[in-house]
Amino acid sequence: MTEKILILDFGSQYTQLIARTVREANVYCEIVPYNNEIVYEHGLKGIILGGSPFSVNEEKALIVDIKAMTSKVPVLGVCYGAQLTAKLFGGKVEKSDKREYGRAIFTTEKSDTLFTDVPKTSQVWMSHSDTIKVLPEGFELLGTTESIPVAAFRKKTDNGQPNTDHPLYGLQFHPEVYHSAEGKTIIKNFLVNICNCSQDWTPAHFITDTVAELKKQIGDKKVIMGLSGGVDSTVAATLIHKAIGENLFGIFVDNGVLRKAEFEQVLETYNKLGLHVIGVDAKEHFYNKLVGLSDPEEKRKAIGGGFIEIFDQEAHKINGVELLGQGTIYPDVIESLSVHGPSATIKSHHNVGGLPDYMKLGLVEPLRSLFKDEVRKVGLELGIPKEMLFRHPFPGPGLGIRILGEVTEEKVRLLQDADAIYINGLKKHNLYESVWQAGTILLPVKSVGVMGDERTYEFTVALRAVTSVDGMTADWAHLPYSFLAEVSNEIINNVPGINRVVYDISSKPPATIEWE
Repeated sequence: MTEKILILDFGSQYTQLIARTVREANVYCEIVPYNNEIVYEHGLKGIILGGSPFSVNEEKALIVDIKAMTSKVPVLGVCYGAQLTAKLFGGKVEKSDKREYGRAIFTTEKSDTLFTDVPKTSQVWMSHSDTIKVLPEGFELLGTTESIPVAAFRKKTDNGQPNTDHPLYGLQFHPEVYHSAEGKTIIKNFLVNICNCSQDWTPAHFITDTVAELKKQIGDKKVIMGLSGGVDSTVAATLIHKAIGENLFGIFVDNGVLRKAEFEQVLETYNKLGLHVIGVDAKEHFYNKLVGLSDPEEKRKAIGGGFIEIFDQEAHKINGVELLGQGTIYPDVIESLSVHGPSATIKSHHNVGGLPDYMKLGLVEPLRSLFKDEVRKVGLELGIPKEMLFRHPFPGPGLGIRILGEVTEEKVRLLQDADAIYINGLKKHNLYESVWQAGTILLPVKSVGVMGDERTYEFTVALRAVTSVDGMTADWAHLPYSFLAEVSNEIINNVPGINRVVYDISSKPPATIEWE
């Protein structure tokens, strides 16, 4: 990586959005905790100071040496970063007369390269309780909103002219948020016009660099990977294979709770990609571990533990393996390095691929600098089929947590058949890509039905479909009634054992996307 932007994390919920916006402009960036030591290596083009839930006036405010930064590179402060800049240089930051949250109209008061191609007035997104009342000496106002006197500013040089060597800017709104209409343009202007970034960080560039790094890191060692058929592990495996060929050994385990025909379909795709993957039919092993379990957490642990047992068993059949390949992506890395420290509430199924310490394998994680959408772009560049890259998210414990209560082989068959009808219907009616995630849930409820002249007493399934940007929040998808009627009819007519279909219209929050 020759060029880089650093984003200092002060704990804002929006910090990842800044990084995504920078990456969308084809500029590589990294998020680091605000108190990390900054290495001013060749290629560091600028620094962005993020927002924060804290106040710059608190006794334990998060402080960085902005003056030292501007002696090396251009700096942009966003919200907390702007308020910290104003305070450290002698300005006045106080509690707002009213909480400033939501949409506002931003007006530029002075032309600047930061606002190239930005209209004089535009909508921005506010989220702060403090506000800059007075700018420090040597700074000048660039923009306001109807409710705050200082919405954008910059530092002058000693002679009163704008500092063009290492400029320092502040924005008291969030340009990275979708509701800031010209936010992406403003950030791009900072990157290109002020930091002089060349915008050459592309999927092709990433692949070339990563394959070269992997060859250097791995050499002639053997790498083993537990594959899931998911986006991250598939793209990671393809990159590693591109670097070391047959020295990569993939293991894909049928845990008995995959989607219908998924085991065969995924193995066929891996074969077409030229990957050396061992398929392990371990359904019975998992069904035995799940006997009598109805608690969601116990089921997750049984499925995760079962995977480790099978993986360990298969790994011992391959001699000389020294490294473990994983599909770790950037949000996982950020969480473990965040200002607040590692999350204490990660669900156990997020760690299904975690391996016991006694395996003593080094890690190979080629995707640890990428966001999910970037992983997909790299996958397309690598020639991985679109239907695999753009599949809906699927939980680690699979259908095990979409069968409420105890999991049995018969219940899995019922759910696989019903779910296949639902998902294929979404694809057939061109609804699949407009939905973030869809799935069928088998309820531990039987109800009376009538088929012909016969009375039935069979299971109920719930259909779930949500729209979302990142899965953190989600709205139920407003699927057409005619489509739901068609799917319901097809499930009831073709899946003996199910006689009732309902549709889940709960949003997240308060509900979750999965039921368990």
